[in-house]
Amino acid sequence: MFGLGLSLTPKDFRRVVRTPRAVIVALTLQILVLPLIAFGLILVADVDPLIAVGIMLLAASPGGTTANLFSHLFRGDVALNVTLTAVNSVLAAVSIPLITNAAIVYFDAGDTLGLQFGKVVQVIAIVLIPVGIGMLVRSRSETFAARADKPVRIFSIVVLVMVSVGAILGERDNIAGYLQEVGVIVTLFCCASLFLGYLGARVFRLGQAQAIATSMEVGIHNTTVALTIALSVLDNTTVAIPAAVYSIVMYVLATAFGFLITRSRIAQPATPYDATTRR
Repeated sequence: MFGLGLSLTPKDFRRVVRTPRAVIVALTLQILVLPLIAFGLILVADVDPLIAVGIMLLAASPGGTTANLFSHLFRGDVALNVTLTAVNSVLAAVSIPLITNAAIVYFDAGDTLGLQFGKVVQVIAIVLIPVGIGMLVRSRSETFAARADKPVRIFSIVVLVMVSVGAILGERDNIAGYLQEVGVIVTLFCCASLFLGYLGARVFRLGQAQAIATSMEVGIHNTTVALTIALSVLDNTTVAIPAAVYSIVMYVLATAFGFLITRSRIAQPATPYDATTRR
């Protein structure tokens, strides 16, 4: 999240006021519709309550800078991704504890888990404070922020791999059963997220580049945040399993999806986000 803050500036937030339609569409899909889809899949699959909470936590997690990279690779509107990532990182401080708490109550996991006030503060600290510090560092020294960008990204990838492997090893005796239980639902959720982002944007008459950006933002979650909250705040490795599996699945499916939507037609070069949505 600190690395994410290093890439953000106040203008990324100001775009929301000047050009709201694409942002509203994407955030509505991500914050409201996506958790409903996850909830529906859970009810159909009838999974373990702790796994269910983990899937809802995953659904509530924001997009990350990886979505920006995939959007760039498949000619999406990267400026829109940056704006969505910035706004979502702030909203996640509220949406993650809200959705996760609701899941804990609904799936009757309160005996094992609990997001009391102190833990809600921890979620806010994990999500919001590092972003703010990163933005502050960038405002003081853009040169340092530019130099730090690559090593921080590499560090983030290493952390993601280590936390994912740690979560899987922590449940290695049960991993085969968890994969059998959660593999299909996580794959379906990832596919639904990618298609939802793309088709939802097209339904609301956003351009091809913006539809690609929206699909990547909605489909590629910041699983490091979900894993960190599951393991350090909720202190439960079972809750972390869906995010650990998703962190592997999403790269494969996002790549395949990107080729799928650009195979038959080459997407037009991304029109700058400010210009596109002023119309």
